[in-house]
Amino acid sequence: MASSFDRIADIIAENSEVERDNILPDSHVINDLGIDSLDFLDIVFAIDKAFGIKVPVEAWTQEVNAGNAPAEQYFVMKNLAARIDELVAAKAG
Repeated sequence: MASSFDRIADIIAENSEVERDNILPDSHVINDLGIDSLDFLDIVFAIDKAFGIKVPVEAWTQEVNAGNAPAEQYFVMKNLAARIDELVAAKAG
């Protein structure tokens, strides 16, 4: 079974102009991959559907904007994959 990272990277490649080979664990979704906020919302929707969860992207963005969390915590690929894993585990639990 593909890892969460691989599934998310595939979703990003399908829903943006980013080549799959350019999506690395340390890639920042916005800064490195150049995905704009509208495309990111489409990607989050696809992630929600693929994983059967609801990504709290508004809450994450508020945390970052308020200075309560670094953007990297949610928007660097390896960390995004970890957050998705946590959401899946919480739903299953």
